[in-house]
Amino acid sequence: MPNTILKRYFGYDTFRDQQEEIIHHVCQGNHTLVVMPTGGGKSLCYQLPALMLEGLTIVVSPLIALMKDQVDALVNMGIRAVALNSSLSAEEQRATMNSIAAGEITLLYIAPERLMSDQGRLLETLSNYKIALIAIDEAHCVSMWGHDFRPEYLQLGKIRALLPQVPVIALTASADDMTRKDIVQKLGIPEARVFMSSFNRSNIHYYIEQKRDAYSAIVNYIAEHPQQSGIIYTLSRANAEMLAQRLQDDGFDAAYYHAGMDANARNTVQEAFKKDTIRIMVATIAFGMGIDKPDVRFVLHYNIPKNIESYYQETGRAGRDGLKSDAILYYSYGDVITMRRFTEVENNPERSEIMLQKLAQMDRFCNANICRRKMLLEYFGETYTVENCGSCDFCLSKRISFEGTIIAQKALSAVVRTEERFGIGYLIDFLRGSRSEKIWKQHKQFKTYGIGADISKEKWQQYFQELLDQKLLRRENAGTYPRITITEKGKRVLAGAEEVLFTLTEERVAVDEKKLLEYDNQLFELLRSLRTRIAYREAIPPYMVVGDVSLQELAGYLPLHKTDLIHINGFGEMKIARYGEQFLDVIRKYAKEHQLVSQISKKKSAKPAVKARPKAPEGLNASERMTLDMFLGGKSVGEIAAIRELHYNTIESHLISAIAAKEMSIEKLLPKDKIKRIREVVLQHTDARLAELKSKLEDDISYNEIKAVLTDVQSHG
Repeated sequence: MPNTILKRYFGYDTFRDQQEEIIHHVCQGNHTLVVMPTGGGKSLCYQLPALMLEGLTIVVSPLIALMKDQVDALVNMGIRAVALNSSLSAEEQRATMNSIAAGEITLLYIAPERLMSDQGRLLETLSNYKIALIAIDEAHCVSMWGHDFRPEYLQLGKIRALLPQVPVIALTASADDMTRKDIVQKLGIPEARVFMSSFNRSNIHYYIEQKRDAYSAIVNYIAEHPQQSGIIYTLSRANAEMLAQRLQDDGFDAAYYHAGMDANARNTVQEAFKKDTIRIMVATIAFGMGIDKPDVRFVLHYNIPKNIESYYQETGRAGRDGLKSDAILYYSYGDVITMRRFTEVENNPERSEIMLQKLAQMDRFCNANICRRKMLLEYFGETYTVENCGSCDFCLSKRISFEGTIIAQKALSAVVRTEERFGIGYLIDFLRGSRSEKIWKQHKQFKTYGIGADISKEKWQQYFQELLDQKLLRRENAGTYPRITITEKGKRVLAGAEEVLFTLTEERVAVDEKKLLEYDNQLFELLRSLRTRIAYREAIPPYMVVGDVSLQELAGYLPLHKTDLIHINGFGEMKIARYGEQFLDVIRKYAKEHQLVSQISKKKSAKPAVKARPKAPEGLNASERMTLDMFLGGKSVGEIAAIRELHYNTIESHLISAIAAKEMSIEKLLPKDKIKRIREVVLQHTDARLAELKSKLEDDISYNEIKAVLTDVQSHG
């Protein structure tokens, strides 16, 4: 029966990991704690039992936005779900309660403070109806040991007293051993069976980058990943607004999102992000967005998160559909110092100490010279034995080792000569002979002053980090500013009694990206355009129609009949009936035009290594060609964007593709004087990245205009 419901409503043939075992355990009336990574399928562990059990399933969720996402997705699959929260009018709330009383609702989503309001009167009212299951999402919020403690969650322990016979399932994406024990105690379900799924998100690639001109690095990254959705997390609201504005000014469709905005503004930008009108969301790391968007391809951290749990959850927003995604953190110790002030909890020294310890663990994670994936998994108690994960900055980097005793002695001497009173920044300036007034006059008289002028700041940063890792130096965090002190081991090196071996990154090797499925890219774009039109017509996000994985399977296996769609992931009965013919019409027409035959028999055989037919020859895809035809027909970029309901930046990208394919001259897109100005800079700086070229040009020239000229130079010389 669970498999039948899984296919009928959710469109999947098989369960993932422990889902089926969890569902059976819950349906037998047992209390359960599920620790499963973001994107691992937690929601199904209570949504499917809700369809099997008789009565109402109450889902406690802390975020209105996440409730809306899940309710919309369930309703779109034909499941009776509602949310009861402050966004509803009094009349809407009465109508919802009447539907619950009439037994018309399967799942009710509600915030903890709403459920327990008025001394629990609402919960008492609901207890008069048939309650099948209580699901508590984001259950780590009940624990002071968790990374996102919320006092309102503590009241949920009263549910067991009022509804002793109702099974409780608590779910979280990240909880260490101490937090797990606290969750079951606080919720009054100490006998709950704990299901721990692997924390390994193999499709996410983890990178830690030194924070040097992070904005340029971000611009280069998103410019190299056009049409992809991503989130940039920042420490402060001001940073979120500043970054979003700079990105908008540089031609990217970005917006900001933080707790200081009014509810309408937050809802507007969130809906735009979900519907792909906005591709880049800049959000404060202190505010959980609660989004359920599966096709987020990258998560960038402009500032360090406050703990590893937050980092894991935030990076987990990427690649929920299982496709390759990136998580990049731009690290600086200055951000760690700033974050210390944010983690201290007023009038709660015990909680403050816990949070400071967690921040220190996050700092060690960023600086450790081991596989990021291994360290991340072992933090959550999971053993990872793979020697090279092939998908983090450490494992993808080639390293060189060399004898560096003299370099080490210079650094150690600088620490001793300045009486162990300064941080790394000052010490590097001292070693490089900086003429800055911040260097004390008496320090400029020392022989050590300027002794490292032949070594760049970046190299000195790496050397100091190595000396810290090798415990020749230590960082003292007392006071506002950290200071570097020398250890006993460091003193032995300074005295010439021991040698030092440095191991530094030489270069990073490219990731070998392999598609899960070979599919026709032109057909994929046609199907994606259809999905966008359906989503616009129904006022829902595109991923709620079908996800990218489903589109890839459609474009790879070429189903031609409705009965074929049952073999495509994501197509349940409701979606086949609702959208099937529309997608099939596009596939049939494309297959006829290109004389292609269906490959669905390969999907039916259920062999994981099935390959679809070879890709069509490279060229413009259907969407790009449509833009080109309209542009050559006399429509402006702005007019095409309005007619096609696409972003201005997207239309420009289509036209740049046409230039690359030599189907349009650049003179049709840009005036000759701009082409000349950009071309001169491009030819003078042939190895420069996009952000560097932009900095050398006038403000009236955009990133897309530079990309257009670069493309023309590469295509035509």
